[in-house]
This record gives sequence, structure tokens and C-alpha cells, in this order.
Amino acid sequence: MRSSNHLIGLVNFLTFLLSIPILGGGIWLSSRANSTDCLRFLQWPLIVIGISIMVVSLAGFAGACYRNKFLMWLYLVVMLLIIAALIGFIIFAYAVTDKGSGRALLNRGYLDYYLEDYSGWLKDRVSDGSYWGKISSCIRDSRACSKIGRSFNGVPETSDMFFLRRLSPVESGCCKPPTECGYSYVNETGWGMGGGMMGSNSDCMVWSNDQSLLCYQCSSCKAGVLGSLKKSWRKVSVINIVVLIILVIFYVIAYAAYRNVKRIDNDEPVGEARMTKSQPSHFNL
Repeated sequence: MRSSNHLIGLVNFLTFLLSIPILGGGIWLSSRANSTDCLRFLQWPLIVIGISIMVVSLAGFAGACYRNKFLMWLYLVVMLLIIAALIGFIIFAYAVTDKGSGRALLNRGYLDYYLEDYSGWLKDRVSDGSYWGKISSCIRDSRACSKIGRSFNGVPETSDMFFLRRLSPVESGCCKPPTECGYSYVNETGWGMGGGMMGSNSDCMVWSNDQSLLCYQCSSCKAGVLGSLKKSWRKVSVINIVVLIILVIFYVIAYAAYRNVKRIDNDEPVGEARMTKSQPSHFNL
């Protein structure tokens, strides 16, 4: 029984360590929610799951140390619910970020983003007028666009240098006009009217060189936020999938050890048949 308790304790300790990358992913999303992605509810499920795993692992560890079968049982039940919740979060993250990506451009290092390339619940959430007001204010306050300016030896970068840059989705969608509009480059967030015809994209009329406006009300900016969210969620989901696989393996080991503890407490033989042989009857002839 002692070896089974030690095994359960070890599994709980390793499970506690596994909660760290999940909690770290939630904190990372939280930091991006305050700067780049500006969507503040997405990180909370991960943070809650990470903290829950920590607490339950400690309870299971205490149960193994003090041979408290109730705490061991509680660990198994709650951890099963947490695994189900983590699976649900991973499926949700992939489902809402399934469609949409930036469009490659000729002679450009960055991508252009179009809202019509996205669909589903997340698009509706981001595009909602009242909600977008908060997101656009967050992007403006984060000074994401003012940070893209570059200079070399005090000389601002040229248009050719800028066109080869790999801008983030938010930088591409919110800090410059769509390429099809035909604006001419002045600086990273300043563009002049081009010599050709302006594109039919409605964002062409929304763009403003006013640094407090830029393209914050453009559909391309909303698409850029969606593109940024997709990248963030996919990175975190990859880590969560790896953690989930290891968590399931640890859960199976803990469950087997718990069954062994119960079997020993009930004085049940391990590895032997529980049926007894029937004794032959004797008849007096």
C-alpha cells in the first residue's frame, strides 16, 4: 500500500508541475489582452483551469501522504472534470479560429487582412459596435501603431524597406490603409493620395492620417485583431494539447494506484483469481 501511496503522491506532484504551463499560457494571453489582442475574457478559462489543477493536485498529494482515501477520490473526480473542461477549451479555441487568414501581396513582406475572410462567433463578437469601441480604444492606448516607426542612423526607413517588413496582423490592419487603396507611402503611419484610382474597399475612405484615428474603425483593423487572436490561441492550444496528453496518462496511473490501495484495504488478493475451487462431494457407497 505504501508504494501505491508514493506513486499517487508522485503523480500529483507532476500534475502540479503540469499546471504551470497552462497557467502561464493564461497569463500570457492576459498580457496580450492588455496590449495587442485587446480581448479580455479569453484568458480566464485557462487561468481558472491552471489554478484548479494546482489546488486539486495539492489535495491529492495530501491524500497520498496521509493515506486519506477521500482526498484521493476527490482528486480523481475533480481532475476528470478538469480534463473534460480542458478538452472543451481546446475544441472551442480551434473551432472559433478555424477560418480566416491574411492575404499575401505582391512585393510585400506583410499580409493584408479582410473581415469577410472570417466568420463565426468570434467575428461577431469583435465586430459588435459597442465591443469594438473598447477594443479599438485598447489598441490606440497600447500605442501599437506608434511603435512601428523605424529609423537607421537617424534616417527614417524608406518605402522599399517598409514594404518588406513582416508586420503583425494588428499593425497591418490598423496602422496603414489597405494596399488596394493605392495610397503612397510617406512614413509608417502617414500615407498620401496615390496617382491612380482609389480602390473600391470602403476602408479606403475610412483611413485617416490623424494619429488618433488611422484605420482603427476599418474592417481591416477588426480582421487584424481576429488574425492576432488566431495566432495567440493556436500557440496556447498546442501547449495545452501536449499538457492534456500527459495529464491523461498521469490520471490513468493515479486511478490504477488508487484501485490498488482500495483492493489492499479490502484485503482482496492482487493478481489472483477470486473464485475458490469447489470441493468434490463424498458419497458413502
